[in-house]
Amino acid sequence: QVQLVESGGGLVQAGDSLRLSCAVSGRTFSSNAVGWFRRAPGKEREFVAAIKWSSGYTQYGDSAKGRFSISRDNAKNLVYLQMNSLKPEDTAAYYCAANPYGLGYPYVYWGQGTQVTVSS
Repeated sequence: QVQLVESGGGLVQAGDSLRLSCAVSGRTFSSNAVGWFRRAPGKEREFVAAIKWSSGYTQYGDSAKGRFSISRDNAKNLVYLQMNSLKPEDTAAYYCAANPYGLGYPYVYWGQGTQVTVSS
């Protein structure tokens, strides 16, 4: 099993930056890819960004391109999501997820989420 714990969410103003962290523990070799997703009230879950653990190769959803950046710290088993120029429409619960296969495969391990609220 893989455990994922998100942190770093909070209430910020439009234009601010925020960095989310995802602590990965357990069978970390089963975390070939780690991604960030978000779900806003009344909306479906949306892919934000993902990173391949071994190579650092990244993918981004349309809403994240140019503003968000995903990275990882192999030594600390942490994955970060740096969010800049936040907008009210970025308000959502943000979830960290992992899968043992790689980018583009279904995510099988999920964290509990951290709330990000952006005020205008």
